[in-house]
Amino acid sequence: MTDHQHCQAITTIGSRAAAEALSRSAVQARLAACGQVTGPITSTYWWDGQLETAEEWYVIFKTTTERYPALAEHIRAHHDYDVPEIVLVPIVAGDPTYLAWVTEQTSVEG
Repeated sequence: MTDHQHCQAITTIGSRAAAEALSRSAVQARLAACGQVTGPITSTYWWDGQLETAEEWYVIFKTTTERYPALAEHIRAHHDYDVPEIVLVPIVAGDPTYLAWVTEQTSVEG
């Protein structure tokens, strides 16, 4: 078990290339231990008073709650959407060895 020290941060972005670049840059910066890209997905939403449908890609980051604010800022800075989806999902339980790896990989010292 954990006390919500670990989390997944999720965003969507408009292309596979952009998703992979965002994933790589966040992991290189040690803001996430892992970034997973999945898709395409079809999203339907309201934007500027219009009903829109778009193909998007998910990026799911494994990180710590301590590193989440910096990761969220990194996503905003490297995202081309005016209002990117950035959602934090706490990990309420997980394999202790895996969670220790997440913590180690996201430490500033690396």
